[in-house]
Amino acid sequence: MTPTKFDAIIIGAGQAGTPLAGRLSAAGMRVALIERALLGGTCVNTGCTPTKAMVASAYAAHLARRAADYGVAVEGSIFVDMRAVKARKDRISGASRDGLEAWVKGMDHCTLYRGHARFESATTIRVGDELLGADRIFLNVGGRANVPDMPGLRDVDYLTNSTMMDVDFLPRHLVVVGGSYIGLEFAQMFRRFGSEVTIVEKGPRLISREDEDTSLAVAEILKEEGIALRLSAECISFSMQPSGPCVQVDCESGDRDVPGSHILLAIGRRPNTDDLGLEKAGVKTDDKGYVVVDEQLRTNVPGIWALGDCNGKGAFTHTSYNDFEIVAANLLDNDPRKVSDRIDAYALYTDPPLGRAGMTETAVRKSGRNALVGTRPMTRVGRAVEKGETQGFMKILVDADSKEILGCSVLGPGGDEAVHCVLDLMYAKAPIGVLQRAVHIHPNVAELLPTIAQELKPLD
Repeated sequence: MTPTKFDAIIIGAGQAGTPLAGRLSAAGMRVALIERALLGGTCVNTGCTPTKAMVASAYAAHLARRAADYGVAVEGSIFVDMRAVKARKDRISGASRDGLEAWVKGMDHCTLYRGHARFESATTIRVGDELLGADRIFLNVGGRANVPDMPGLRDVDYLTNSTMMDVDFLPRHLVVVGGSYIGLEFAQMFRRFGSEVTIVEKGPRLISREDEDTSLAVAEILKEEGIALRLSAECISFSMQPSGPCVQVDCESGDRDVPGSHILLAIGRRPNTDDLGLEKAGVKTDDKGYVVVDEQLRTNVPGIWALGDCNGKGAFTHTSYNDFEIVAANLLDNDPRKVSDRIDAYALYTDPPLGRAGMTETAVRKSGRNALVGTRPMTRVGRAVEKGETQGFMKILVDADSKEILGCSVLGPGGDEAVHCVLDLMYAKAPIGVLQRAVHIHPNVAELLPTIAQELKPLD
C-alpha cells in the first residue's frame, strides 16, 4: 500500500501538537494531524481547564460558608448542585475544545485524522485503514493516570483524574490515594463541595517534592478544612466491604482500614507510548516509557521528535507549549532554543495556591552554595489580612556571591500569579538588587517581594 505523503505528521492534538500544526501549515507544509480522542489533550479535557473550573465552584461554596466572617448574612444552608458544577465545567472545557477544532479546520494545509496512530516504519504511520508517510514525525501523545498493580485494586471500583470529570454527584466519603498535586486539588475541591475526604499518602509528608515547611503548611490548610491525612501509609491495599470500597494502610498510627464510598487514584502519571509501535521505528524510551530526547527534543531516530508529557521533560501545559516553541524555533526560525533554557516553574492549585519558580531550599542546600534566604508569613501581608486569607508564606532564595535569584515560593492568595514577578527577573538574569529597588503597587501580595529581598539572611 502506497502511503499518502505529507511534509509532516503530528501524532496527538495536545498543547504542543496543535500549535505546531499551525506553524508548519502556515509555513506551507502539508501536515497530517492525528488525534484518537479529543482535541486539546489533557489540559482542555481532563486537566487544567475543567479542574480549575471546578476549583472555582468549590471556592464559591467555601466563600459562601465564610460570608459571616465578612459581615455578610447568607440565609439558609449552602447547597452545592453537582450537576450544575459539572455542566459549568463541561461548557468551559467544550468551548475551548470547539475553538481548537475551528482553528485546525481553518488551517490551509492541515488534514485532521481521527484514530489511533502506530508506526509501521520510521517514516510511515498507520491510522485505521490509512497509511501516511512523512520525513518529519512529531509525537505529542501525552500521558494518563498511573494505575499500578496494587493488591486488591481489581476488586474495587476506582476513579482517576480523567473519570472524575464524569462525576455529577457528591461522594459521601472520597478516599484519595496519593498526596501530591492532583490528589490535593481534588481533595480540597470535594471537601468544599461537601464530601468527607481522606488522603492516603505512602510518604511521611504531602508533596514531597517541596520543602518541608511548604508541605507542613499545605497539610495544615487541608486539616483545618476537615480533611483527614493518613501519612506513612506503607503496603497500601484495597478490598470491597459491605459498606463500600476500603483502603488498607499500614500507618504509624490510626486504624488500618480507611473505608469510603469512592476511591480516587492520584499516584502519578505514565506516558502514552506503549501502543505506538515505537519499536518498528527504532525510537528509544527509558525504563518508565518516556521517549528519550535531546535538548532540542529530537529522538535517537533522525526526523522524529517528541513533545509534551511523553518525553519526561515536563508535565505541564506550559512546558508542553514551550516544547512546541523550541521545535518551531529550530525548524523554522533558525533560533537554536533548547529545553535547558527554561526555568522550573509550576503551581499547586489548592486554595491558597502555591506558586513555585526555580530551586527549592532543599535543592539549594544540597548544591553547597553560599546562599541567602528571605521569608514572610501571609499574616504580615496587608492584602492577605484584608482578604481574610492569611494562610501561607513567601520565600526567596539568592546566591550570596553572585546575587543571582535561585528560587521563589509563594503560598498564599494570588501566589500562582505573584511568583511571576520573580520568575521574569530570573529569566532576565537580573541580580536581586533589581527586585530590592522595585516599587510595587499597594495593597498587593506581590508588593512584599521587594521587602523580603531587602531582608535576606544567610541560609544556615
